[in-house]
Amino acid sequence: METILYIIVTAIITSGIGIYVGKIIYSKVALRHEEEAIEKSKLIVKEAELQGEKVKNNKILEAKEQFIKLKAEFEEEANKKKNIILQNEQKLKQREQTISKTIEQNQRKEAELESMKENVSAQIEIVAKRKEEAEKVLAQQVSRLEKVANLTAEEAKNQIIDALKEEAKTKASSYIKDIVDEAKLTATKEAKKIIIETIQRTASETAVENCVSIFNIESEDIKGKIIGREGRNIRALEAATGVEIIVDDTPDAIVISGFDPVRREVARLSLHRLVQDGRIHPARIEEIVAKTFKNIEEEIIEIGERTVIDLGIHGLHPELIKYVGRMRFRSSYGQNLLQHSREVAKLCSAMASELGLNPKVAKRAGLLHDIGKVPTEESELPHAILGMEIAKKFKESSEVCNAIGAHHDEIEMTSMISPIIQICDAISGSRPGARREMMESYMKRLKELENLALSFDGVTKCFAIQAGRELRIMVDAENVTDEKAGILSFDISKKIENDMQYPGQIKVTVIREMRAVSFAK
Repeated sequence: METILYIIVTAIITSGIGIYVGKIIYSKVALRHEEEAIEKSKLIVKEAELQGEKVKNNKILEAKEQFIKLKAEFEEEANKKKNIILQNEQKLKQREQTISKTIEQNQRKEAELESMKENVSAQIEIVAKRKEEAEKVLAQQVSRLEKVANLTAEEAKNQIIDALKEEAKTKASSYIKDIVDEAKLTATKEAKKIIIETIQRTASETAVENCVSIFNIESEDIKGKIIGREGRNIRALEAATGVEIIVDDTPDAIVISGFDPVRREVARLSLHRLVQDGRIHPARIEEIVAKTFKNIEEEIIEIGERTVIDLGIHGLHPELIKYVGRMRFRSSYGQNLLQHSREVAKLCSAMASELGLNPKVAKRAGLLHDIGKVPTEESELPHAILGMEIAKKFKESSEVCNAIGAHHDEIEMTSMISPIIQICDAISGSRPGARREMMESYMKRLKELENLALSFDGVTKCFAIQAGRELRIMVDAENVTDEKAGILSFDISKKIENDMQYPGQIKVTVIREMRAVSFAK
């Protein structure tokens, strides 16, 4: 027991001593580590200081090098500017010297001019004195001559001038007579030759317009359908187209009468479509007539294009092509305007070739010379001037425009093409069977009759029918009452009596139609 206790005590003491010795050893080791760490930190600080010093020295060197470089560049730039300034100063000095020399030269010249001016003034005075002396001597001599000749100087001068005039007139008149006689002999012969050759080379067509178109039908039964119940179909067709439909005993034919070729053609085509369709009633008639008017516009363009292609004319404006197509439905003194213009174009081309001029320009001007007759709107200008304005609007050449405007002498001719157009227009219009004067005046009277009625308020359409013996007027039912329609008919008839000249009497018919339209859906 004591042994065990001894061992335990010994172990406790031994462990206490071990712990104490361990603490001492640990403290020494820790102290040594701390010393080593301090030494390492000192070494690191020293290295950092050395490295920093090295970087600092490098930066200082770099800064010095940069400073030296910048200084060198600055000095170089400063030297350049200094050189430029020196050069400018040198130039200024040279300019100052030049200006000084110029001023000195100007001063010398001014002095010379002053001296010359004084010399000239003295010479002018001398010349003036001599002139006065010469005039005195001349006056004395003239007075002596007047006394000797019993004539004044003015009278003698006039006598000499009159004698010279008479002599010049005599010689000039003899020369002119010889030249004119020779020119007449050669020019008349040559002109006849050119015109005859031109006419022979051009195939002319006899194209005389009339006021009647014939619509052929297959059987008499179709006439009844066209007339309709109590004539309602005929009335609807006449009201829509503005022509007179004559259904008489003529076998297998219906006569369409009207002074406007466009209206007659619309009526003819509309009848053809209605007969083919079989449905003939007022509503269908209005529909077909509207479509036909649209088709006529397309046909006008097609006619114009075909005409310019046939004549070999290129680059014509589309609007001018439309004008050419509309010529098909216009007439000039009973002569179809398109056929007349085609004929004039061919004649102009042939004559220009004979004279050594440009045949293409002549042909172009010949085709367009009467386009002033085509527009439907009224104009106070003559058709030649109106045609020239239309050609200018669509960028035609000055030669073509002058030829159009001058072919009836409204303006002065400025090119050789212009008289050719005038001559060929006269040739085409004066050949036998080409024109009828009465037809043109008749159509003009009917057109004036329609325009007179259209000038009244409320009138929407107006058609002159039965050779101008009846004026059929459509009015707006909303703006014109039944009472006002009667008054309008009376007013128009009175205005016709006062303003127009016409044979027989004219029946004025005012039609007021009220329509109520609704749709079942």
